[in-house]
Amino acid sequence: MIQVEGLQKRFKLSKEHSKNKTSQDARERDGYFHSVESVSFQCQQAEVLGLLGPNGAGKTTTLRMLSTALTPDSGAILVDGQDVVKNPLYGRRCIGFLSGTTGLYGRLTAKENVEYFARLHGLKGKALKTRCELLFETLDMTAFLDKRSDSLSTGMKQKTNIARAVVHQPQVVILDEPTTGLDIMTKQTVLTFIRQLKEQGTPVIFSTHHLDEVDMLCDKVCVIDKGISCFEGDLDAFRTLGRNNELNQAFMTIIREAQDV
Repeated sequence: MIQVEGLQKRFKLSKEHSKNKTSQDARERDGYFHSVESVSFQCQQAEVLGLLGPNGAGKTTTLRMLSTALTPDSGAILVDGQDVVKNPLYGRRCIGFLSGTTGLYGRLTAKENVEYFARLHGLKGKALKTRCELLFETLDMTAFLDKRSDSLSTGMKQKTNIARAVVHQPQVVILDEPTTGLDIMTKQTVLTFIRQLKEQGTPVIFSTHHLDEVDMLCDKVCVIDKGISCFEGDLDAFRTLGRNNELNQAFMTIIREAQDV
């Protein structure tokens, strides 16, 4: 289980930006951009939570705080009761994180990249071989394992990145827009893999702009707008609040009403 409580994160604005301010975003104030103002949600064992929101809402900043890549200004992130803000090393061991900007080592093959990260997490010998072979088969990677990463297609790179993120069998998996730019076949492989994580009891949080993925996979959703979580609940509650059975329309209603508050 992962529990997120009252996350906040701000970034210092440049003097030039502050002087020539043209943005109407209320999060720009006092010389800072308040990317995340108040975000809270939780994801239980064997749950998939979809993190939704417009571009610039604060989703990626939130996920980067969950991964310990960023330190919150305030708030708590609890994994099975342990605060990973206070103990980021524990967080890196128990959380698997796929970022939209995570790169691979181009000179290494797909296989070498995954095995390298496995060793960083302490896997070796038979355990490393068994774990990697399972991931390579599950993610349908066997045809390109020996290709250098800088020659892989977008879909091949994404499969390799996902294997790298979960090779240490994390307690929680966080995926930032994992299907963006993928072809239909690769997308289905990724979605099937998320279902398998759920079946294994692993909490999964993933951000997406594709509401069809949410309908297929998610037990619940959290909506973030302008750095604030304005909804958390299951899909029935989401449709009820949005007054529409079609998720895209329900989402638009929830966002409009959050912005009118």
